[in-house]
Amino acid sequence: MATLRSPFRYDFVGSFLRPQAIKTARAEFKAGEITREQLTAVENEQITLLIEKQKRAGYHAITDGEFRRSYWHLDFMWGFAGIDEIELDHGYYFQGEETTHGSIRVSGKISGENHPFVEHYKFVKQFEDENCITRQTMPAPAQLLAELYREDNGKNTDAVYPDHEQLLQDIAAAYRTVIRDLYNAGCRSIQFDDCTWGMFCDPNYQAFIAQAGVKLEDQANEYLRLNNLALEGRPADLALTTHVCRGNYHSTWASRGGYAPIAPILFAHENVDA
Repeated sequence: MATLRSPFRYDFVGSFLRPQAIKTARAEFKAGEITREQLTAVENEQITLLIEKQKRAGYHAITDGEFRRSYWHLDFMWGFAGIDEIELDHGYYFQGEETTHGSIRVSGKISGENHPFVEHYKFVKQFEDENCITRQTMPAPAQLLAELYREDNGKNTDAVYPDHEQLLQDIAAAYRTVIRDLYNAGCRSIQFDDCTWGMFCDPNYQAFIAQAGVKLEDQANEYLRLNNLALEGRPADLALTTHVCRGNYHSTWASRGGYAPIAPILFAHENVDA
């Protein structure tokens, strides 16, 4: 395993379609028909089967497919201290689709100790062998900041964090805590998933922030700075990659457009390995 180091020449994003067994178990848990332990047992079984498929396909990275999450990003955010799970009166709007209504609300100082994803990582790590290592995926810090200012969320965020710089510093420190705990658990490959850059590419979003009097370059540079703050001090043997996405919900998309508006910022200056 010492010779394996991410990024690899061929790879996958890490998120997979949830199997029906997990959907059914999650619905039963929500209805009070099974216990948390029974739900976890189903998740463990399905993750094990998925890892076997990843290995048969010859991949050098393995993930849990994000099978323990209800959202690719919000479950991670809910794992921070100082962030509460809420529902809005609507979801995210994709092309012809609306998602479920989950979101986040900051309720106090954001910090990253005892994050549940560390235990999720440990389950997958047991399946490592000479041909594969475990990669832990998580939403980028910029994605968390964007969610904290999603529509009316920003009013509450500013009320709890009137000092915007302190908010940025606390988010970055919370991520550094999780990264440190993952590293101490053996993790050597982390992936930031980040839809914010795909959003910047979209002409509709560009028009929206221009109407609000915000410069795209200023907002993009703040997101870049936050992501890089979270990566400060990371160990030299910890690979950090990022996945830029335009959204995928029932095979529909949320944003579109070429990378030209953000390439000089993201590709040139984000401190990731790939």
